[in-house]
Amino acid sequence: MPKINDLRDRMIVALDVPTVREAYHLITELGDAASFYKIGYRLAFAGGLTLAEELLREGKKVFLDLKLHDIGNTVEEGVQSLTRMNLTFLTVHAYPQTMRGAVEGRGQHPMGLLAVTALTSYDDADLHDAGYRLAVADLVALRSQQARLAGIDGIVCSAAEAGIVRHAIGSGMVIVTPGIRPAGSASGDQKRTLTPGEAIRAGVDHMVIGRPIIRAADPRGAASAIMDEIASVA
Repeated sequence: MPKINDLRDRMIVALDVPTVREAYHLITELGDAASFYKIGYRLAFAGGLTLAEELLREGKKVFLDLKLHDIGNTVEEGVQSLTRMNLTFLTVHAYPQTMRGAVEGRGQHPMGLLAVTALTSYDDADLHDAGYRLAVADLVALRSQQARLAGIDGIVCSAAEAGIVRHAIGSGMVIVTPGIRPAGSASGDQKRTLTPGEAIRAGVDHMVIGRPIIRAADPRGAASAIMDEIASVA
């Protein structure tokens, strides 16, 4: 499981841009202010897998956020293929069969597997609309416990649920949180957010930050300010 050897690794910059060219521009602009990048659907399906390999060769860390979910055998085979990339993190949805398949596919490879409990854009009403009877906090706790039993390395959850998750998984797994918003920034479509400082105090290991950096007039300055806040409480 990847260790936090560099304080910068606690901040994962979400490359939520439409093209590899724009991603390269942002990465160049950030320079050594960032060491860890997340690639999601949008960029992955636009050449982002090749970009991921290049970043890894340059010594950066890469979190491939594909949230895999299918029958166990299909997930197992997909994860097995992705081990060739030497990713730092890969996400799967926190369904027991899916998680077991991912663990089988990963085998002894050091790639970290993260389970997504409940998306940070969901609240209790959204879960009810989707057919769940559990509240967000209860679903997060249940899936965190199932992830620990399945051999998953970490949990993706809202920082607001970090305490619940840590109680469920103990100290041996990492907590990764999206929906982090520096003080004064808009929450966007995230319904359960915290500032970087609040997230660290809540026990979060890594935080995913996109729009507050990408849309800033000075992305490097925004990233540096966030790192200053992390360093002040870490």
